[in-house]
Amino acid sequence: MRGGAFTSRGLAIVLVCVVSLVGCCGLAWWQWTRFESASGTFQNLGYVLQWPLFGFFPAFVVWRIRRLDAQRKAEPPAVAPTPVVTVDAVRTPVADEDDELAVYNRYLAELNARDR
Repeated sequence: MRGGAFTSRGLAIVLVCVVSLVGCCGLAWWQWTRFESASGTFQNLGYVLQWPLFGFFPAFVVWRIRRLDAQRKAEPPAVAPTPVVTVDAVRTPVADEDDELAVYNRYLAELNARDR
C-alpha cells in the first residue's frame, strides 16, 4: 500500500476487514431483533454491543501491526550485547574415580569442547 496504490495483499486485508465488519453488524442487527422479541433478554442486548467490536477487531489489528512496524523501523539499530565471560572450573583430581565415571567425564569434557 505504498505510493497510494493498493497491492493485492493490501486489497485482501481491506476486504477481510470490511467483510468482518459487515458480517458482525449483521449479527448485531439479528441480536437486536431477538432483544425486541417477546423472548429477548438483556444478554441479547449485550451481544448487540459486542458484535460491532468483533467486527472492528481485524482493522484494529492491522492498524496496530503497521504502527509497531513503523516504530521498529524508526528505532536505531540495537547495540550488540556484551559477550558473557565464562571461567573454567578448577578441576581437582579424584583419587577413587572408577573407569565408568572417567569415561563419562571425558564425554562431558568433549561436549564442552564442542560447544566452544
